[in-house]
Amino acid sequence: MDIGIGVTLREARNRRKLDLSEVEAAIKIRVRYLRAIENEEWDVLPGGAYTRGFIRTYASFLGLDGERLADDYRRATSQPGAERAPKRVEPVPTGVRRQRPRVPGGVLAAAVSLLLVGLAIAIGLSGGEDESSPAPAAKQGKAQRESEGQQTTAARPGVAVQLAATGEVWVCLLNAAEEPLIDGRILAAGAEEGPYRSSGFTLALGNGAVTMLVDGKRAEVPASSSPVGYEIASSGELVALEEGERPSCE
Repeated sequence: MDIGIGVTLREARNRRKLDLSEVEAAIKIRVRYLRAIENEEWDVLPGGAYTRGFIRTYASFLGLDGERLADDYRRATSQPGAERAPKRVEPVPTGVRRQRPRVPGGVLAAAVSLLLVGLAIAIGLSGGEDESSPAPAAKQGKAQRESEGQQTTAARPGVAVQLAATGEVWVCLLNAAEEPLIDGRILAAGAEEGPYRSSGFTLALGNGAVTMLVDGKRAEVPASSSPVGYEIASSGELVALEEGERPSCE
């Protein structure tokens, strides 16, 4: 399908007298992907949001309207069977994504009522004690308040993730509920996002031009000019995702 994007990009690159290898070094997209875009060999590219991100980045680098060309690609490939969309694979169930059982409202109300009755009885019984010995009750209240304070200041559950772009990079970050935190945006070099906290994350990157902190510790993200993706567990462990398992933010 010839939709004119490739010719537009090739002519702009030739006017600037640039080789594909020079473009690769500048925007961190592999030569084979750049050549496929210029030849409009869409089956060679990852597809979906990745391809649109590549087109947008390449066009912007050449001084063209990257948003318009990426939108031209989206419209042209929106016909059934025109675009090879990234396969979405349901993640393997893990302990961190298991939903808590819901307590029926009636059971919860009954439990609260019993607690209040028990508290009233305890207060009534304590009223007959000698007024000269309130110290144990006071100490108990103090201990309870200290315990509540410790719970309040305790570290929140989950894992925190923060990203800093070292070059232009497309990012899709979902929390454990698969809600987008970074919704398929291109971050410029030096941009920072987060920290975000969740019981787990899934992350897709257009390339490896990013520094990632997980609970304040730097995570190893290999330098790569190709798309990469990770699942981040509540323990902070990173698991690399195959192409079809990565989120697409579509």
